[in-house]
Amino acid sequence: MRLTLVCLMKPVLHGYFRSSCSWRVRIAFALKGIEYDQVAVNLIKDGGQQLTEQYKTLNPMQQVPAVEIDGVTLSQSLAVIQYIDETRPGPRLLPADPKARAQVRMISDLIASGIQPLQNLSVLQKIGAEKLPWAQHFINRGFQALEPILKQTAGKYCVGNEISMADICLVPQVYNAERFKVDVGQYPTIKRLNETLAEIEAFNLSHPSRQPDTPADLQA
Repeated sequence: MRLTLVCLMKPVLHGYFRSSCSWRVRIAFALKGIEYDQVAVNLIKDGGQQLTEQYKTLNPMQQVPAVEIDGVTLSQSLAVIQYIDETRPGPRLLPADPKARAQVRMISDLIASGIQPLQNLSVLQKIGAEKLPWAQHFINRGFQALEPILKQTAGKYCVGNEISMADICLVPQVYNAERFKVDVGQYPTIKRLNETLAEIEAFNLSHPSRQPDTPADLQA
């Protein structure tokens, strides 16, 4: 593939330090060894910077992340991760084996579509005072489905013994579960995998406590 100037420019991640979807992209960049720039989009300040008309041109859904890469702007984390995997060298984020690849996508979609959106900031703002039991209910519901799946697919990591997009999705979701006071100990496979992944540099460097826009009181 012919290199062009636009392909040599650093990707730009528009995100928020505690956003699960932004964190997924940061993990993928770190695993691939890709340098990138970050532009903070504060989901709280000024009523939510993602709601500005300027940001809407980057992501019409007015959510994070938005990633400018190779002359295009992508705005769904799993699409970004798969694009990175298909265009950049480094460890594969989706397995070559079709069955294993389908399992990775199944687990990723379960988290990214079946759990995380239901405890997203925009949803919780609509729920109001009942947001904690709401979030706990849907995280537990999702983990009750995810645990037996992972018992079947996991080796050292979510699918076999290689890190994949499924692991990239799992860690931010466990972080959210702990934020919402879900007892992750009920799910031994999820807990074991998360503890294993927490030892890996790419997951640590991309952690919400270590980002340029992390508030001082939440920094590691």
